Amino acid sequence: MYIYQNKEWPNFTWDAAIITPLLGKVRHQQGIILGFMQGLGVRFQEETVLQTLTLDVIKSSEIEGEQLNHDQVRSSIAKRLGIEIAAAVPADHNVDGVVEMLLDATQRQDVNLPHFCSN
Repeated sequence: MYIYQNKEWPNFTWDAAIITPLLGKVRHQQGIILGFMQGLGVRFQEETVLQTLTLDVIKSSEIEGEQLNHDQVRSSIAKRLGIEIAAAVPADHNVDGVVEMLLDATQRQDVNLPHFCSN
């Protein structure tokens, strides 16, 4: 089941007493992984980020019924992040758009969203 298929979508409730300890455990594990990755070098880190973001774009698009080309997605992400990869392929403008949207969401979370209002 996808999140939007939940009958309560988008009005969710949660119990902070249950969620907070779980989030603490996840954050701790995330710190362990990040520490491990730092010891493996920049190239390994770049490849890991590239693989993860590529899968994020592909899987997110599949939810919407869109099948994107793996190599185009990977090349588009690498180009935007300044990562040199072998066998880069030109990306379709639709792929570039989806990649740009994902990178904005994951890499620029500190930027405020524009406020749209009617006067």
